Amino acid sequence: MAKYIYRALDSKGTAKSGNVEASDEKSAREILTKLGLKPLTIKKSGNLGVDIMAFLNKGGRVKSRDLVIFTRQLATMINAGVPLVRSLATMQAQTESKVFKKQLINISKDVESGASFASALSKYKGTFSSIYINMVKAGEAAGILDDILKKLALQQEKDAAIRSKFKGAMTYPIVLISITTIVFIALMTFVVPKIGAIVKELSNGELPTLTKVMLSISSIMVHYWLIMAIATGLGSTLLMRYIKTEKGHINKDKFLLRIPAIRSLVIKMSIARFARIFASLMSAGVSVIDSINITAKASGNAVIEKELLEAAKAVTNGEQFSVPLSKSKIFPPIVSQMLAIGEETGQTDTILIKVAEFYEEEVDAAVEGLSSILEPILIVIMGGMVGLIAVSVIGPISGLAKNI
Repeated sequence: MAKYIYRALDSKGTAKSGNVEASDEKSAREILTKLGLKPLTIKKSGNLGVDIMAFLNKGGRVKSRDLVIFTRQLATMINAGVPLVRSLATMQAQTESKVFKKQLINISKDVESGASFASALSKYKGTFSSIYINMVKAGEAAGILDDILKKLALQQEKDAAIRSKFKGAMTYPIVLISITTIVFIALMTFVVPKIGAIVKELSNGELPTLTKVMLSISSIMVHYWLIMAIATGLGSTLLMRYIKTEKGHINKDKFLLRIPAIRSLVIKMSIARFARIFASLMSAGVSVIDSINITAKASGNAVIEKELLEAAKAVTNGEQFSVPLSKSKIFPPIVSQMLAIGEETGQTDTILIKVAEFYEEEVDAAVEGLSSILEPILIVIMGGMVGLIAVSVIGPISGLAKNI
């Protein structure tokens, strides 16, 4: 599909200009005629338009909060009978995000030119996910765009709530780890070398093994701090790049599923997300196979995504979705059993919403449990590290006092 810039006259003879997507100039002319416009000039757009679109996409990120507000308010306006183009114009004026405003202006122009809403959104995949675009596409086809947008807003709010709770639970442990690291480095680079020099002098070099080890570590940190800093930075960069590769992403997700406490939380979060998104897609009229493929990519875990994609192949071969899911080593039996009931009764979307609500409550409990487990463990580790340094320094001093 190419973009064509046009000038045309409407039924009242008023000049109009804009752009339209079509396979060729003839198709663009036909689209304009169907819109009640009389084409004057039609010119294929150059690369400048593409470059501008790419620039707008990379100009910054749209916050999830802005997207939720946009989706919910747009649903309300469409439900009230306000035309889509007018609704988009209202949302342009209302949003505070400059990036989102520019995107909405272009989306509005595309829709006004005859493009579907889903097609206009698909140009901004950094803002609108494949789930969002496919649900809008299904809503437009079924004539229930307002209902679909309400479900999208609800799903986004639930996702944001889960992420927020997880981040909130992890804030204290991360702060504690950071403080522990800073304290350890400060003690090993400033305190231990000075006290170590005094102890060495008083004990004539005869030190316990633990003290020698700690002084050696301290010496390495003091004399080779630049090399260690560069190595740490380089190692972190390489690790992040590896994680971004397909193999690294899979290995990272496999590793998370091997940690007992984390495994339970990751699975529950993925199931809650899967159930709600899959139910929304099904209620929008998206086919089972397409729903599985879209949901798999949004699961947030490469291992779970692989299982869902394998299940999609089985469904393509004629099996019910609940059958391959019942053989899963990750999805609990209750999920496949509830899904089977939904398939039998024709209420898959309703059943899965109940599954999503159940696992969202489980995520809340798991997050609180993980936080309560991590906090005392980290406190013990912090105390142990400081205590180890104290013992290595105080031990020789105590020995000297006894000899005196």
